Amino acid sequence: MAETIDMGTVSARGQVAIPAEIRQKMHLKEGEKILFVLEGDSLLVKKVSSLSWEEVTMPLREAKKKIREEDVSELVHRVRKQR
Repeated sequence: MAETIDMGTVSARGQVAIPAEIRQKMHLKEGEKILFVLEGDSLLVKKVSSLSWEEVTMPLREAKKKIREEDVSELVHRVRKQR
């Protein structure tokens, strides 16, 4: 897919209209779900292809299972030292 750049405006209610050209290229229809991922000052908007919320969040739940609560403090300190 070729790169498409367009701009939108946030309304007083926090709504953003997806430009028509982008909606058409993404085949977005009314009522379809999109996922918002915030990383630093970048926002990724991704079409959710008929996946349930359970399926979308599964990687997050799986990662959580690998970390025990008592290990969190040590992991935080280790990551802070790396920066």
